[in-house]
Amino acid sequence: MDFKLLKKDKFCGARLGIVTTSRGEIQTPIFMPVATHGAMKPLTPAQINETGAQIILSNTYHLHLQPGEGLVKKAGGLHKFMAWDKPILTDSGGFQVFSLPNKRITEEGVFFRHEISGEEIFLDPASATRIQQDLGADIIMAFDECIPYPCERSYAESSTKKTIRWLKECQKAMTDNGQALFGIVQGSVYEDLREMCAKEMRKLDLPGYAIGGVSVGEGLELLKKVVGWTAPHLPEDKPRYLMGVGLPEDILESVERGIDMFDCVIPTRYARSATLFTRRGKIRLTNKNYKRDFYPIDPSCDCYTCKNFTRAYLHHLFVANEVISAVLSAIHNVHFYLKMMEEIREAIKRDCFVEYKNKFLAEYLGESKRKA
Repeated sequence: MDFKLLKKDKFCGARLGIVTTSRGEIQTPIFMPVATHGAMKPLTPAQINETGAQIILSNTYHLHLQPGEGLVKKAGGLHKFMAWDKPILTDSGGFQVFSLPNKRITEEGVFFRHEISGEEIFLDPASATRIQQDLGADIIMAFDECIPYPCERSYAESSTKKTIRWLKECQKAMTDNGQALFGIVQGSVYEDLREMCAKEMRKLDLPGYAIGGVSVGEGLELLKKVVGWTAPHLPEDKPRYLMGVGLPEDILESVERGIDMFDCVIPTRYARSATLFTRRGKIRLTNKNYKRDFYPIDPSCDCYTCKNFTRAYLHHLFVANEVISAVLSAIHNVHFYLKMMEEIREAIKRDCFVEYKNKFLAEYLGESKRKA
């Protein structure tokens, strides 16, 4: 994997770049749709491709439990298994493991119970790395401890030091098969811990760096602070990935602070519950107001759904509990995000990202809410 920084906006930290992998190029800033189990609910790989997706994310924890990395490897790797020929990033499973009840965290790794069989499973940096290598993703994530929010500083400090030790163990477990290992900067909401973690990880000269622990309930203002503290301590010539974020406003604020890559389940999860994104904010299509609304979801959108169907039709599909309601809504939401990223890249090219962000948020959130 190679990253080239093409330019920076003259008036803020927004960056334009390109990640090159053996399976294609990724224009940054980019949003990565999430295919948790090697499938994106409820879209086919062809439909995902048509939204403009350049890279997707799958989940190590869930794929380890079902169907197991051994079967995926035997099938020829995750790309072949799920018929996706563009880049894939797998997370280490750390976030999922640490959100489980009754887990037992040690200095070596984490013990937890299988969700179905109840069998005790142990996951450590070496095994998390091996699983991801068997899955065959292009970019893999180090196994880290995802710190809850809020937490005491003493816990955050010891946990952050553990994450650094675990990253070194992940590096040692790597075999040379062309995959890129990203480290994950932790430190909760403590500026000095974020700085310390970033500086220690820089010494390892990794292909890329992520910021973790910022989608655990801390809110947008703290997210902006954490990203603002951390990004300046990450190498300029490596991609920067903000994990699990998020809403359009989260992405825009983070791009301004120098972040290149994002992922979140929000576009498809919201779609399945009839919540659709438009340039004038979110709408809920099960609302009776849309029963006779013959406009597209977003009149400015050129996705397949908006070009062919009305809000009234989508309302009918949700009320009738038709599966296609989620399909058409997910196509729109994922397209909305990727179109926004395309516009972001164009704004950075023209050195007008801040102007673009302010205009987008004024329309999307409403002027009064944005200023508040």
